[in-house]
Order: sequence, then C-alpha cells, then structure tokens
Amino acid sequence: MLMHNPPHPGEIIKELCIEPLGLSVTEAAKALGVSRKTLSSIINGKSGISPEMAVRLSIAFNTSSESWLNQQTQYDLWQAEKHRDELQVRRLSAA
Repeated sequence: MLMHNPPHPGEIIKELCIEPLGLSVTEAAKALGVSRKTLSSIINGKSGISPEMAVRLSIAFNTSSESWLNQQTQYDLWQAEKHRDELQVRRLSAA
C-alpha cells in the first residue's frame, strides 16, 4: 500500500539525522565520504538515494540501507502515480 504523499528522503536526512546532531551539510557530507554538492542535491530533493548512498547513510546513522531505499521507492512511486492518467498505455489481456 502506498504511503500518502511521502516526503523525499532528503527531507528525512536533514530533519531527523543532520539537524539533531547539529551538523552542517559540509560536515555531514565529509562524514559520508561524498561531496557537499552531492549531499545538498539529495537534501534539496533534486537527487535520489542510490544503493551506495543508502549504505553510506546506514553506516553513518546506524540505520538499515533497506529503509533508505524503501523511502526513495515510495517517494518515486508516489510521484509517478500522480501522472498515471497521462501515460499512453493499452491494457493487455489473454484472448
């Protein structure tokens, strides 16, 4: 079942992981081993969580990589479902 309008995982990273620790984006990016630009892009909802980033987040914040990928999938699916009526797809069935 789809979550109703799930937040982008970047929002979760910012509000539940980085801010409570009093970290700057630069400090968090350094700890994750990525560029500030990469983390900023995720936090601002412009990029998604890759499997590698999910593993990095799981190590840094003691979470599961699966939870990060699940959040990204829920967000992506919600966004795609909003455009369902625009898709040019023909229903197939057995004869």
